[in-house]
This record gives sequence, C-alpha cells and structure tokens, in this order.
Amino acid sequence: MSDTEGIDQYGVLLYYKYAHIPNLDDLLSFYHSNCSQLSLLGRVRLSSRGVNVTVGGKLSCLESHIEALKAKDCVFEGTDFKLATCDEPLNDRVAEECGFTSLSIRIVEELVTLSSHPLLKSPEISNAGRHLSASEFHSSLQNADQKSQGNGLVLLDARNLYETRIGKFHAPNVETLDPQVRQYSDLSSWIDDNSEQLKGKHVLMYCTGGIRCEMASAYIKSKGAGFENVFQLFGGIQRYLEQFPDGGFFKGKNFVFDHRISVGSSDTNVLGTCLICHRSFDDYSSRCRCTYCRMLVLVCHNCQNEAALYVCELCQKQGKSIQSMQLIDTGELKTPLEGAELQNSSSNATLSPQMPKGDDVRSSRKLRILCLHGFRQNASSFKGRTSSLAKRLKKIAEFVFVDAPHELSFIYQTTLAKDATCESSPMLSSPPPPLENCKKKFAWLVAPNSDGSTDVNWKIAEGPFDPLQYQQQTEGYDTSLSHLKNVFSQQGSFDGILGFSQGAAMAALISAQQEQLKGEMDFKFVIICSGFALNVKEMERGIIKCPSLHIFGNEHGKDRQIANQASKELASLYDDGCSVIIEHDCGHIIPTRSPYIDEIKGFLGRFL
Repeated sequence: MSDTEGIDQYGVLLYYKYAHIPNLDDLLSFYHSNCSQLSLLGRVRLSSRGVNVTVGGKLSCLESHIEALKAKDCVFEGTDFKLATCDEPLNDRVAEECGFTSLSIRIVEELVTLSSHPLLKSPEISNAGRHLSASEFHSSLQNADQKSQGNGLVLLDARNLYETRIGKFHAPNVETLDPQVRQYSDLSSWIDDNSEQLKGKHVLMYCTGGIRCEMASAYIKSKGAGFENVFQLFGGIQRYLEQFPDGGFFKGKNFVFDHRISVGSSDTNVLGTCLICHRSFDDYSSRCRCTYCRMLVLVCHNCQNEAALYVCELCQKQGKSIQSMQLIDTGELKTPLEGAELQNSSSNATLSPQMPKGDDVRSSRKLRILCLHGFRQNASSFKGRTSSLAKRLKKIAEFVFVDAPHELSFIYQTTLAKDATCESSPMLSSPPPPLENCKKKFAWLVAPNSDGSTDVNWKIAEGPFDPLQYQQQTEGYDTSLSHLKNVFSQQGSFDGILGFSQGAAMAALISAQQEQLKGEMDFKFVIICSGFALNVKEMERGIIKCPSLHIFGNEHGKDRQIANQASKELASLYDDGCSVIIEHDCGHIIPTRSPYIDEIKGFLGRFL
C-alpha cells in the first residue's frame, strides 16, 4: 500500500462558464452554502453572464462540489471542470496573495475585464472564436510547421507579460505575437494598435484556461471583414499539457493564479531569466514586484535583497530607472533615502530615491490618482482642500499632488473707502501680509500677455476680480505638459488624473491626447471637477474616448467661478459610452456627502 493511499489528497479546481444566469441571488446563496460546507477556499466570481471559479480543498470535497453544481442547474452542462491534485499551500505569503487563505465570493459586472475603458460595452461572447481541442490546436501548428510560410497562421498569446516570461508556444514557420501587456485590460488597446498584423490571417489564440480568449477573440471578430478566422485553444494551456505531457509545442511553464504558481511539463527547459543577473530562472514564489507598476518580476535567490526595489522591463522602456528622483506632494524633489536600493537590469547596487518597502504606499492595491490644482493654488493648498475627499476614498485611492510649473506674482485686491462715491476717490486697503507668511502660487495655463516673471513683492490688482478670466488663460500648455511627463517618469504610473477648475481644463487637454501620449503618460481615466473647455487646437480632435467623471455645480449650484454651461459643454466633448456626469448644489468644490460620494466611489470601483 502506498503512503498516499487512503489519504484524502488536496486539489485545485478551475472552471468558468459563460451563460445567462436567471437568478443571480439564488446562485450566490448556493456558492456561500456549498463552499463553506465543503471548506473550500479561493475565488468565486459571479455575474449575470456566467461564473469564473478557482478554489482549493480536499479532492473529495472538490468532486462533491462539481456533482452539486451539475445536479443544481443545467446551466453548468458542458462546463470544463479542470481538477488537479497538488500539495497544500505551504507559503502563507503566496497563499494569501493568491486568495487561498479565505473564501471570496463576489458579484461582478464582468468575469474578466477586457478593456481599460470599463464603461464601454463588451463584445458579444456569442461571437467568440471557434474552440479547438488540444489535439486540433496541435495539428494546426504541426501542419503549419511543414509549410514554409505557415499558411497565413499567427499565434496570439492572450496572457500578461509576467506569464509569457516563463512559458509560451513556439512553432517553426508560425508567427507568434506576444502583446507584453501588464494586465488583461490592456489587451484590447494592443489589438487596436496592431490589428493589421491580424487582419486576413488565421489567428490561433491561447491563454491559461480559456476564459480570456473568449472575450478577446470576440473583440477581434467584432472588427468585421478580415477578422473572421479566429480560433481559441479550448481548456487553455492546462488541457494542452494534459494531452501532451512532454510539452508539445509549448515551451517552459504555465503560470497559474493559485498557490501552485506554475505548472510544467516533462520538458525541464527554463525560459525565464533573472531581472538582475539574466541567468535562467522562472520561480515567482518570492513574489518580487516592480516598485512602479507592481507587476511581478523574476529575481533569482542570489540577487534578492529584502530592502531592494525593482524596475520591470516595461517601466525601463518608459524611462523609469534607478536614476529617477521622486517628487513628493509639495512638488519638490526628495533626496534619496540612505540604505534603500532600487534594482533593474543592472547588477550594480545604487542608492534609491524610493522609500523602503515597508513604507511604500504603492504596495497597497489602491488607485493612484495625480491631482492638478486650480489657478493661483499650489499642491499643498489643494491637498488641504481635498482632505475630506481623500479620507472618504482612502481605502480605494491614493492622491498625489504636484505644483504647476508657472509661478505667479503675489496680487492683492484694494477696497474703496466707505465714503468713496466716485471713480476719482482714492483706493484704500489694509497692507498685505508679510511675504514670508505666504506660499507660492502656480498655474497650468497663463494669459497670452504674461511675461513669465514673478515679483518678490506684492502687486496691486489692475482691476476688480473678473470671473471669466479663465477664458483668456490659454498659453503655457506645452510647458505644463512637459512638466507632467517628468512627473509620470519620476513618480511611476498613475491610474487616473483628477483636475479642479483650471487643473480640470489641463486634465481635459491631456485626456484629448491620451493616444498620442501613450508610453510617456499612461492613465486609465480622468476626473474633471468644475471643468471648462479651452478653445485650443488640442481640443479639436473629435470625440474624446477617455473614460471620464465630470463633477460640477448644477444651474442652482452656486458655483460663481465656472458656469454650469461651461462644464456641460466640456462634458459633451466626451464619448457618452464612457463618461459619467455628477451635478451638485455645493458651489465651487468637490462634494463629499451622499449621494455624490457614492457615485464617485462607483466610478472608481470600475477600475479596481
């Protein structure tokens, strides 16, 4: 009798099913009851369009779960249940990060998020590419291998870069396309930018278990003529390796999203390399991550340093490196912290401006939002004005504040004496406060007649405050754009940009150029607060496709600085399918009370 005979082994179960779920609440109750009763741990994602599940537990319990599903609902008929035996999680850190220390059951909008424009309609899953079994997929590659040009066949990997580092398909005479995306939601943009490489070809797609190819293949086919011949590996790499245990045309290891981390074949070749020393290495168990974008990186045991921070190859291509200096929220450069190291492909240890791992706010999974202040403000004052908003969003968002590049002179307004009745009366005022008590003020855009100089003393305003002065402040965009490119380069990636008043106008200008700025300023959304559109060429590029949240006062909203109509006109420039509008009655501020804060959280929640 073997040592394992009679012992209930541990296992992992993966499955997904796209189907109409008529009663989502009933299915939610079933999963809570069944998984808890069977002591299953892992992730369950439910939507009106289907289920996506990865759970672990005793093998007999997983088998009971499958039987209960089949008996409960015919919707699971034909589901590909991928059940594998394995060791129990031994590394608590890996188990926790992979979600195998608890049971998480959630209702979601999408089982997988294809696009970084989450407000846009997803493609019809019924239009997905035709399924090929593992043997059919293998035969397609084998037949192409025997022809000089592969008969117009291309292989498309639908996975993330950190997965393709350690394993991928390779067949001679077949063009293989690796999009090298950080996350699946970036894949649709890559398809848009590289559609000519797919048009007129027979596209063979593959991913880990199959679910990502369902949506991605439907997206490719939705492009119409020339994109009809799209096929996908049914059951993904996992089913292929079961059919071809020697690896077949798949080289390396299959990255999996559970505590196993990766699964290999009998082929012992190592495809991955250490980020630091470039020696062969493919073990992600240390969970090293890029300090900028948080993507997993491969760092061998000899090169690992507990105090070190790493820069992935994609961030290196964007100019982020160990030489970068970190801008703190006052807009000033921060000096390196002694003893902290930041490592990329160079093996030389270098002092880093980044914080030690324990203090790095980017280690938490929050949205990083760059905040642009209004005219004649600064990063510090805007941070104070938005402290209530930051507090309400602290669990899902981190705000980063920077000063605009155009420094402004100190100006104060005079007042008429009480008995002054005509224009010839003298202008009287209290003396301005000492300059040492005043913080510098900045702007993103300035008037055309601005000479760029700043006086060391106070200046008397040339006339009364003009509430429409923002319409004349149209210069200085190029300088501000260059300044923000440096911020992105030095501070790492941002999920979104929030702008207030003139800062909102600046954010709108940037969002209108989102495609042109890719690689230098990558972001997913903008939040436009009390915004207005400037009559400049950058805003004349047609409908703006960037996902956007517009927050402004309604017609009775008491915003005496930016008219309701001006904010409405700016919002109208954005695609209706990816914009949200919140009108409030709170004046020239960003509201933080209900129901407004709930709508803000709802918008941001789509990007988590």
